[in-house]
Amino acid sequence: MSNTATENVSDAVRSATREAANASPDLNILLAGFGGQGILFAGKLIAYAGLLDGREVSWLPSYGPEMRGGTANCSVCLARTPIGSPLVIEPDVLVAFNRPSYDSFVDKVKPGGLVLVDKTMIDVCPLREDIRFESIEATQLAEDNELKGLANVVAVGKLLQLTGFSTVGQVEVAIEKSVSAKRHDLIGFNKKALAIGYDTVSPKDCDR
Repeated sequence: MSNTATENVSDAVRSATREAANASPDLNILLAGFGGQGILFAGKLIAYAGLLDGREVSWLPSYGPEMRGGTANCSVCLARTPIGSPLVIEPDVLVAFNRPSYDSFVDKVKPGGLVLVDKTMIDVCPLREDIRFESIEATQLAEDNELKGLANVVAVGKLLQLTGFSTVGQVEVAIEKSVSAKRHDLIGFNKKALAIGYDTVSPKDCDR
C-alpha cells in the first residue's frame, strides 16, 4: 500500500473516530461497590473506550480503608471538551454493585440521570421519580455462565447498551489493552461477559 493510500485510510479512521466521539453523549459516571468487585477495572474499560473514541477522558479511583471488602468507587468522565474536574459529585449515571453504595449515592444522581444496579446484590425499587432506573442480575449472570468474578464487565455491557457511551468493538479493544499480559487468557471471558450484559433485557419489576 502506498504512503498516500495509508494516509487516506488513517484519515478515514480518524474521521470515523471523531464522528463516534461526537455521537456519544457526554457522561459523568460513578461506579460504586465493595473492594474486590472490580469497580476500578470496570471504570478503566469505560475510560479506555472513550480514549479510543478520541474523547476527553478522566478516571479517578477512590478507596475505603480496605481495598478488598471495604468501599470502592470510581469517577469516569467522558466529554467532547476539556474536563474541569475528574471528581464526579453529581453523576449523570450511577452504577451500584451493592446496597450501601446505592443508598450512599442514589440521591446525588442528577434529575433525569440513570441508575443501574446489580439486582443480584440490590433488590430495591427507587423512591425517586425523576431518574431512570435499570437493573441487571450481573453477579447471577456471571456465575450462571461460568464467569465468576466478571459481574463488573457484565454491568459494563449493560451500561453500553443503555447509554451508547462507545461501541462494542471499542470496549473489546479496551479489554484487550486493560487485561494484564499474565492474564491474557482471560480476555475471551471478559468479552463474553461484555456480550452477555449488552444482550440482556432489563427486568421490569418496578412500577414507574
